[in-house]
Amino acid sequence: MSDEPGLPGDGGERRELLAELRAVIEAKDTEIAVLRAELAADRELRRRLELKVAELERWLGSDSTTSGTPPSKDPIAARERRRAERKADRQASERERRGDRKRGGQPGHPGAGLSRDPDPDQREELPPPAECSRCGAGLEGAKRAGTWWSQVRDVRIAAFVTEYLLPLLACPCCGKVNAAGLPPWAHPGSVSYGPGINTAAVLLQAYGNVPSERTANLIRMLLGIPVSPGFVDLASERLSSRLQDARFDEAIQAALAAEPVLAADETPVNLLDSRAGLEEDDAGAPHVLVIRTPHRGLTWLRALGSRQHAAITTILAFFTGFLISDGYGAYQDLLPKLAGIQQCCQHVIRRARAVTKLGPGGLQSWAADVIDVLREAHQAVEEARARGDPALDAELLAKLRQRYDEAVAFGITHNRLRDWDGGGNHPGYALGCWLRDYKEQVWLFTAQFAVEWTNNCSEQAVKAAKRHQAVSGYWHANRTLARWCRIRSYLDSTANHGLTALDAITRALAGNPWLPATAG
Repeated sequence: MSDEPGLPGDGGERRELLAELRAVIEAKDTEIAVLRAELAADRELRRRLELKVAELERWLGSDSTTSGTPPSKDPIAARERRRAERKADRQASERERRGDRKRGGQPGHPGAGLSRDPDPDQREELPPPAECSRCGAGLEGAKRAGTWWSQVRDVRIAAFVTEYLLPLLACPCCGKVNAAGLPPWAHPGSVSYGPGINTAAVLLQAYGNVPSERTANLIRMLLGIPVSPGFVDLASERLSSRLQDARFDEAIQAALAAEPVLAADETPVNLLDSRAGLEEDDAGAPHVLVIRTPHRGLTWLRALGSRQHAAITTILAFFTGFLISDGYGAYQDLLPKLAGIQQCCQHVIRRARAVTKLGPGGLQSWAADVIDVLREAHQAVEEARARGDPALDAELLAKLRQRYDEAVAFGITHNRLRDWDGGGNHPGYALGCWLRDYKEQVWLFTAQFAVEWTNNCSEQAVKAAKRHQAVSGYWHANRTLARWCRIRSYLDSTANHGLTALDAITRALAGNPWLPATAG
């Protein structure tokens, strides 16, 4: 037996004590392993939550300057912030700092104000003033000091009725009675509305984005003519039918095919019945495709049953010049037939601006460098155009592209292994790889001066569909969407060629619509 208290005296007791201690240690090891696993899981969960929070913050902080969101969808706070930034920029600019600069348009600016008409339609002399505006003294019998003037421009809205008298002549050969010919909008023995009322109905629907019922009410309130919603819808159907008969779509496609440069964009739309009148393979998410000349002379809107690549490439298969577009893959499918593709640099700048807001710290400043380089390249191209130079200075272009390549390489290297929510690539890495892979399409505008560096012209055209949808909510089916696209294409293109809406619609209703001229 051991003389020390608390210690086992023989081997059996010691072995029993060691076994107990070993069991305790094993239980603690198991507990520690479980706690370590829980801690690792908590750390991983925290890491994922931090990534998700970063992605949510990026998403909530995005606006029209960092994404494809239209400015009309920006939150009020984002609009106010952008307005404040623009105001600060103006105040800091050289133009605002000059003390001798007067407010308003500067010398040489054409201005947009009203000018006095030397030959007014009507002159009206008003009664002379009765008392002095300064002292209040009566002016009866006062000496006339001259004449001042004021002009007011206005319109008179008045309905009128034209009755056509049709001479009837009997054929001396067969005895058939023949009537005189009528304008296309008139019908024998009946009352109908003329081109002015048809124009009002079409414009309110196609440009005002007003539904048929409200259009009928507006015409009644403004013109005093009680038209029906059915007439309003029939006015658009009649105009679209005349354009179809004249093969307007084929004519504008032929004119666009002769252009060296086109821009294209698409936007989703809502249809009440997205499958009506379409084959099963063609139905999907409806879109409107816009094809436009950079100088905004011609605009062609087409209704798409879906955004499938085949739907877009089928329509654009006629074109072989330079195409300005965004990064959607359908346009890349056209590359073998095209002279080249220019990626919209405004899209690139928005993506790069979104990346600059990501952390850590200033690590993503490379994206801001890309923005600066592209803007400098655009400025250099504009200056070269103004000088009449056929191409950009080779040394300057090489330096700009080297800065671009270095910035992109930095972004790829420093974001390659950076985690992101959902296990995907970090937006900085994805953008860097895209800029590297499509750099020739990003820089095409520096080699082809006829190509614009942004797709703004077609993006502005797709706003028409977005506005219509925001006001009216939807189109009923692909057929009514196609009708709206045809009418809008016709009115946009005729306006760009100097025709008023009334002239353009009257010509179309008469069976002689404006058609774009084609080469040759």
